[in-house]
Amino acid sequence: MKFAKPALIAVAVLAIAGALFFALMDRPSAPAVTFTTLEGKPIVLDELRGKVVLVNFWATSCPGCIKEMPDMVEAYNLYKDRGFEIIAVAMRYDPPNYVLNFVQTRQLPFPVVLDVDGEHARAFGNVQLTPTTFIIGKDGRILEQKLGELDFVKLNALLDRELS
Repeated sequence: MKFAKPALIAVAVLAIAGALFFALMDRPSAPAVTFTTLEGKPIVLDELRGKVVLVNFWATSCPGCIKEMPDMVEAYNLYKDRGFEIIAVAMRYDPPNYVLNFVQTRQLPFPVVLDVDGEHARAFGNVQLTPTTFIIGKDGRILEQKLGELDFVKLNALLDRELS
C-alpha cells in the first residue's frame, strides 16, 4: 500500500507527459510560403520562426471578417512588441481596389496580402470560407486553426502563454 500511491502518481505523470508529447508531435508544420504585401514587400513565413504568427484569410465581403478586424488590430498592437505578427490574406475573389480601400480607411497596422491566384489558400489546405485563421507557434507548427470569428479572450490567453 505504501508504494501504491507513488506508483499511481508516477503513472499519471508519465501518461500526461506522453499525451503532451503526442499532442505536440501531431501539430502540422505551417506551409513554406512567401507572401507579397500590398506594398510589394516579400514575407517568407519560415523566416518568422521565433514569433507567433496569425494568418487570417478574409474578404471585404465577409461581415464576420469586417467585424473582427478592430479586435485584430487591438491584439496586434498589444502583442507585436512581444513577438507577435499578423498577416491578413485577402481571398482571390476580393477585388484589389476594395482591399486597398479597406486597408487605407482602417489604417491596418499589419501586413495585408492579396491572394491573387489562390496559391496561399491552397497551401493552407484549400481555404475557401472566411474568416479562416491559423495561429502558428514559434516553432513553425500550427497551434490552432479556426473557421469563423475568433474569440479574442481565448486568443489573448494563448498569446500570453506562448509569448511568455
